[in-house]
Amino acid sequence: MPDATAEGWASRRIPLSPPHLTGRELTFLAAVLDSGWVAPAGPAIQDFEAAVGGATGFPHVLATASGTAALHLAYRVLDIAPGDEVWAPGFTFVATIAPAVQMGAVPRFLDVDPGSWTLDPDLLRRELRAAARRGRLPRAVVAVDIYGQAADLDAIVAACDRWGVPVVSDSAEGLGATLRGRPAGRGARIATYSFNGNKIVTAGGGGALASDDPVLVARARHLASQAKDHAPHYQHSTTGHAYGMSSILAAVGLAQVAVLADRVAARRAVFARYVAGLADLPGIGFMPEADWGRATRWLSAIRIDPTRFGADREAVRLALEAIGAESRPVWKPLPDQPVFRDAPSAGGAVARTLFDEGLCLPSGTGMTAAEQDRVIAAIRGACRG
Repeated sequence: MPDATAEGWASRRIPLSPPHLTGRELTFLAAVLDSGWVAPAGPAIQDFEAAVGGATGFPHVLATASGTAALHLAYRVLDIAPGDEVWAPGFTFVATIAPAVQMGAVPRFLDVDPGSWTLDPDLLRRELRAAARRGRLPRAVVAVDIYGQAADLDAIVAACDRWGVPVVSDSAEGLGATLRGRPAGRGARIATYSFNGNKIVTAGGGGALASDDPVLVARARHLASQAKDHAPHYQHSTTGHAYGMSSILAAVGLAQVAVLADRVAARRAVFARYVAGLADLPGIGFMPEADWGRATRWLSAIRIDPTRFGADREAVRLALEAIGAESRPVWKPLPDQPVFRDAPSAGGAVARTLFDEGLCLPSGTGMTAAEQDRVIAAIRGACRG
């Protein structure tokens, strides 16, 4: 059992981004259990999809078993075929591109902009022009929201529209962020979201696919339920997936999405306290907020210049581990992952520098001020600059 003494609570582990329950989850769960709708069907699913639509601004939403499942469905409804190129920023989680690769697509990774840590639109424009000259444009481009910051979809979509290339927004980390006043993901042909346990609001798992195009969402819904044809018997003209979200997860998600604005405010407050407690240290920098939007600060990320700070990112991570605080290096660039060692890429210096220097700090909205003070004190104690 956990140590319930004052000393025990003072030294308990501080997770990176744990779930933060609202207290209303049991009410929604009880309603689902009383109704008997526990499968990927029923009113809770419909209510959750409507809630996600309200939070994202999309009129058509499909709740899925995971954010990765939503991405897979996005690639399928865009008719990604073996040999097609799919472009994505190299600075992201593997799930952004893995479903496309598993479908036989060829990934191409582009660098990110140092002012936002998201896909560099200028580099994208140059690469699209070069691809057009080669006669090999990508089948799709994936923009990725990073650590609660929305990618500049306006610039990315404008660059891709010139060549007729659809844009998918991987907004797994972007729910609650805004882009020029509208929700993250709006403007893409398809956007996908995650409700994993570590996200700003969670269903304990699950995801969503959203679009302005009802035909695309209807096709995704068909594929997500094993692609059963309309017939009194089981008949299939193509193969599908068991990708629907269960009503149990939807019930939890309903309680969570309702407090999204509060969670955004709380995460931004966590980030602000880190700035107040660390900004005077030599060699410490913070993930910038792009001028086109408002980030959620889902994870508070810092950069550590080892020359000025006197210790590198790994030393700080270990110092935090020693006090029971979980931190994590920012994304290792996908071109440097063994699985993608032969994949083409453009640029990469920005992403590699971010990986060398970047660290995500404990950012949970349930973290106490005293716990955050412990994290700040450990980082200050590691400074030798």
